[in-house]
Amino acid sequence: MVVFPKGYADVVAKLRVPSGFLIVLVFAVFSHPTPHSLAWGLPISLLGLGLRAWAAGSLAKNRQLATGGPYAYARNPLYLGTLLVAAGLVVASRSIGLGILFGAVFLFVYLPVIQLEEQHLRRLFPEYAAYADQVPALFPRLTPFPQKNSNPFRVSLYLINKEYQAGVGFITGMLFLAWKMLG
Repeated sequence: MVVFPKGYADVVAKLRVPSGFLIVLVFAVFSHPTPHSLAWGLPISLLGLGLRAWAAGSLAKNRQLATGGPYAYARNPLYLGTLLVAAGLVVASRSIGLGILFGAVFLFVYLPVIQLEEQHLRRLFPEYAAYADQVPALFPRLTPFPQKNSNPFRVSLYLINKEYQAGVGFITGMLFLAWKMLG
């Protein structure tokens, strides 16, 4: 995996949310949805949204190392879910350019942020190194990591982690695509 300099990772971490608004504008201009593309893209995005929800509801940030639930299969299920949501939106939008843009954003923004978060987790939880040796960063293992804590899904964690915002954003994006298709 490419290792990004910490200074670069710090800058893109701060720009991640503001740059999202620019991506929404580009998405609005360059999407060309059809009923067929929406039918293919929607399930992909819903899979990603479900994964994000499961991960957020299993994550007690900075209090306990998450090794159960989706974290037993991949260290970064929230980002994997984001990747799936974006892939579904790209399919629904029928825009290769948006696919390239989303891929570049993931590579040059999200991967450095993942590295920063992993550095933080290594400092916070000494057991993270052994966990990271066993569980892949993004692409899930087929069998679960034998965890010491199960991290069951809890609605309270889902709400504390504000994961409902991803659902609202997704619904807004799909409604926009439907409106654009009909308009």
